Amino acid sequence: MPTPTSGAAAPLLELRGVSRRFGHKPDLAGRISIALGAAKSPPVVHAIDIVDLTIRQGEVMGLVGESGCGKSTLGRIAAGILPPSSGSVLWQGQDRAEMSTGQRFAADLKAQMIFQNPMAALNPRMNVEALVAEAPRIHGMIKGSRADYVDNYLRQAGFDPSMKGRLPHQFSGGQRARVNIARALAVQPEFLVCDESVAALDVSIQAQILNLFMDLREQLSLTYLFVSHDLGVVEHISDRVAIMYLGRIVEEAPVAEVFARPNHPYTQQLLAEVPRIQKGKRRFSAVKGELPSPLDPPKGCHFHPRCPFAHDRCRIEVPARQEIAPGHVSACHLNDAAAA
Repeated sequence: MPTPTSGAAAPLLELRGVSRRFGHKPDLAGRISIALGAAKSPPVVHAIDIVDLTIRQGEVMGLVGESGCGKSTLGRIAAGILPPSSGSVLWQGQDRAEMSTGQRFAADLKAQMIFQNPMAALNPRMNVEALVAEAPRIHGMIKGSRADYVDNYLRQAGFDPSMKGRLPHQFSGGQRARVNIARALAVQPEFLVCDESVAALDVSIQAQILNLFMDLREQLSLTYLFVSHDLGVVEHISDRVAIMYLGRIVEEAPVAEVFARPNHPYTQQLLAEVPRIQKGKRRFSAVKGELPSPLDPPKGCHFHPRCPFAHDRCRIEVPARQEIAPGHVSACHLNDAAAA
């Protein structure tokens, strides 16, 4: 298994202070109505809130959190599909916003995304050969036989090329997942964003696809951002893990460190819910309360309405990210009290 590059080299991908808001700008009449107090400002979804994240060449970064916390949005920003509302996205040390058109095109081609729903990601009117060949054909990457080119990437994804004339609805979920992987590989990427790529599959098929991702990492020197809500899957495949809550990264560390010594109260509660094979009875308790609305996130620490250790400072002040151990970063006011 390849190891990440040394700290002296520029990271493959770096997010600096990235935020993303969703909303619509009112027209002239709407702005006048708002100014006169006859209408309210349109709602704004705070999907991502000042995120810093570094992904090094050759590593697998796991991104974990509850549904609705912004994981998929962050994945789309990392893949270059969505621009950030503020902040910078650096590819191999260069800000994407400052790249020339040609540089941006090349960077976007090197970062590909594998989506959660393998059926929805495939055009139902195109057969497998056309689906896999479409992007490399448009970008002029197929120099010889199209059939041979497609067959090569289908085999890499563990898909039988003899079935490439069939349509997506004729396959199982696992086969469609492999087609999506082959389609991403066909443009020869360096970085894959896997957005809940095994969540919709049976457990046995999940294991096959995870093993495929690990084999491809070794064979093709790929780098992954692996988005998942399944901590067991993340523990199996990742080198480092970032824990996300309501648009913020609250903890980040090597995978063994997170599972052995979780620091943030949210991480501790997530890990307490993971089923383990052990003797004796064990009582499970879910994280109390509901995920707040990103339309109106809580002040201060976003987790304070559900945190059993919250105090007055948590309700008004955003906790700073602190390195509590080598490579282990957490954003919690309790770390200040422990250091005092």
